[in-house]
Amino acid sequence: MTWHHPDQEPTRELAFGITSLAPDRADAARILELRRGHWSIENKLHWVRDVTFDEDRSRVRKLAAPRAMASLRNVAISLLRLAGATNIAEALRHCATRADRALRLIGLPVPVLNP
Repeated sequence: MTWHHPDQEPTRELAFGITSLAPDRADAARILELRRGHWSIENKLHWVRDVTFDEDRSRVRKLAAPRAMASLRNVAISLLRLAGATNIAEALRHCATRADRALRLIGLPVPVLNP
């Protein structure tokens, strides 16, 4: 890869990788597709968990609790995305103001308070 910086000579970078793909399936286009796919997941899921849920500062640390909380966060993100949310933080605020919105996301009946 060649990087072009203003007012500087171009810089070349060579990257090596290891894959379990057979040689006939490990061409440059396929490797690039897999790498981009990885970053798509990183940007869509892990970044949201890190930033929106502030997961890095979680105080949950014992036994299986961290993994359980990560799974619950993943479920929440997935449900919101399936419901059409493009901004998870905004969707969380939207659901936080009225419990019926969150109940509908998980398919539970919403109780009628004033018949």
